[in-house]
Amino acid sequence: MTARPPSICVFCGSRDGRDPAHAAEAEAFGRILAEQGWRLVYGAGDVGLMGRVARAAQTAGGETFGVIPVHLFDREVGKRDLTTFVVTENMHERKKVMFMNSDAIVVLPGGAGSLDEFFEVLTWRQLGLHQKPIFLLSSGGFWAPLTALIDHFIAEGFAEPSLRDYVRVVPDVATLTDALRAALS
Repeated sequence: MTARPPSICVFCGSRDGRDPAHAAEAEAFGRILAEQGWRLVYGAGDVGLMGRVARAAQTAGGETFGVIPVHLFDREVGKRDLTTFVVTENMHERKKVMFMNSDAIVVLPGGAGSLDEFFEVLTWRQLGLHQKPIFLLSSGGFWAPLTALIDHFIAEGFAEPSLRDYVRVVPDVATLTDALRAALS
């Protein structure tokens, strides 16, 4: 029996956003996933940054595991040509399947959905339900307002200072790759 490759859960936007650097970073990370032999676990869409990550990983020969809820299949253009393709009943089930099939979590730029996904895995970590590393790819300082908000939670007494330790903020794909290598070894 062949061991499963390390799997990286990627949460990110179903849009490209305004800064073209985000699209370039998503594509670069998709290629890196394949080059490192890491399996991409993501939302199975073929739009926005998530589509870019998946297409880049596929083009570079990487393994892909996509999970999409039935109600988003048309909106996110469900990508059926993945190594593994799972359709769930709802968003919560999607996040659970993605999380359970990954060894680390990476959050690229995105909107409310990406924040929902991030805060769920962060809360689970805070509660001691997992020890998986969580990374925010903050190219161009994209996640600076989020990290300031987390610091605000802590300063106001709504979280322990250890909350900040559960998330590693990285500025670029090269730093992210090195951090993932270290976390997965």
